[in-house]
Amino acid sequence: MSTSNASPATWRPATAPGQPSPAACAPWPGFYRYAVEEDLLEHSPAAHVRRPRLGYESHATGLDRNELGALLVAAGLGPPAEHALISLLALNGLRVSEAVGADIQALGIERGHRTLVVTRKGGKVVTVPQAPRTARAIDLAIGERSEGPVFRRGDGQRLDRHGAGRIVRRVARRAGIAKPVGPHTLRHAFITAALDAGVSLRDVQEAASHADPRTTMRYDRARASLDRHATYIVAGAAR
Repeated sequence: MSTSNASPATWRPATAPGQPSPAACAPWPGFYRYAVEEDLLEHSPAAHVRRPRLGYESHATGLDRNELGALLVAAGLGPPAEHALISLLALNGLRVSEAVGADIQALGIERGHRTLVVTRKGGKVVTVPQAPRTARAIDLAIGERSEGPVFRRGDGQRLDRHGAGRIVRRVARRAGIAKPVGPHTLRHAFITAALDAGVSLRDVQEAASHADPRTTMRYDRARASLDRHATYIVAGAAR
């Protein structure tokens, strides 16, 4: 078919057998995936597009253990609300929408654990525990308030995702981190640190609220390590 007689909506360039189409290789599926991760979209319209098989590794900006520690230290030296926000993003792996959507009324105690009830992507309501340092940071952030949003802007309104992003970037600069850092970078760091520390894939998947374990596996930098091969566990158990 001649391209001169085809409309832009219907014409597709020909490809050789076995070659992926240009549409399948286009960057927009990655853009939609990023939008879903950042809670800008509920579902990716490109989710079922067949594309060439690629590696599962996440290529998003990541923080190593030292950088994550420096970020938490820098946050602790700043205003309490900044420390609490960084703690929830980096130590609980919350999505930025989940963190800024947190309400004081959702804080509680369950079987000795300080908890926060959050609404996950898709409307799923879950209870997440807080590490003691996170709970202390939140206590300082809310002060004597007993209701309303945990995180507020200067005018008293709820902090939005853009304000949260500015806080993360500001704290990263104080920590001396030169690479681009945003709220999702801290979620990425949480998942990677948990996997590197030996937390099971299933538990990390649950903590990150990933529907598909393959999404969690993309963050596992050491999954090819022979030190973690199952043969050693099975051999030890079979003695």
